[in-house]
Amino acid sequence: MKIFNKNTLLLTILLSMQTLSILIYTTYAFVHEGNNLFSIFIDNMLSLNWNGQFNLDFSCYLTLSGLWIMWRNKFDLSAIIFGMIAMILGILVFAPYLLYLLAIEKGNLKNVLIGNN
Repeated sequence: MKIFNKNTLLLTILLSMQTLSILIYTTYAFVHEGNNLFSIFIDNMLSLNWNGQFNLDFSCYLTLSGLWIMWRNKFDLSAIIFGMIAMILGILVFAPYLLYLLAIEKGNLKNVLIGNN
């Protein structure tokens, strides 16, 4: 990927590190805790404590990121499906998608954010 400026390089490094770290963490958690993420996530929210507050806040961010993906891609069927997957998998999908956009938009952050409308 051709990097055009320092900000784009830093963003690329950050997104790459986030993707790798959450992939490693998720794999470790899955191996040691199993696949009961959603029941734990919901139980925490229903407990009305700080874990639940964090999960609710995080869910709001996930929803916004998924809706942004859908909006940027004009709400066609593939965008809706991809946005919903991003809402569930979070940064495992969102960061690589941003890296992909940075590559195809040649580092133009305006085009990354709003597309070629």
